Amino acid sequence: MQSTSTPDSPHPFWQIIRVVPDFPKPGIAFYDITPLLRAHVNAVIDALLAAIPQPVFDAVDCFGAIEARGFIFASLLAGRTGKGMVLVRKEGKLPPPVANKSYALEYGSDTLEMQAGLVPANVLLVDDILATGGTLSAAVGLCEAAGHQVLGALVLLDLVDLHQPLDMPLYTVLQAKG
Repeated sequence: MQSTSTPDSPHPFWQIIRVVPDFPKPGIAFYDITPLLRAHVNAVIDALLAAIPQPVFDAVDCFGAIEARGFIFASLLAGRTGKGMVLVRKEGKLPPPVANKSYALEYGSDTLEMQAGLVPANVLLVDDILATGGTLSAAVGLCEAAGHQVLGALVLLDLVDLHQPLDMPLYTVLQAKG
């Protein structure tokens, strides 16, 4: 894992992120990163790129954009670096043919899909916030089932207390206690 910064650290992003208590339900602290997108996009992309070790970055063929805010970061990273991007979407949002992977949620299940039949690539998964890790783990399984090699995951904010250790390298800019 690359160097990270916690809410108690001096990283300037912590002065911009809003923490909304008891949202979306009591006991949950919601980290609102939209103020970063409003006026600090270049700084965010710079920080995300700095979190990726150079050998990993050199091996990346494309960024795997996890719905929905992962789309924002992955597209900006792809545009900045000239690397490709693949979408990891919720079920029914992509035209066929698709590969899919179902996974368990706290109450129920969900399914992720990506375009099938793509040339296998080295993918770095990208999302905004890592909480329980369920979606990210499903995205890994989906990419691997579609023939891609997952090099790890890149997230802006890791809520470290909410997930178990992941079976992949994780690159982050910020960390917070769940």
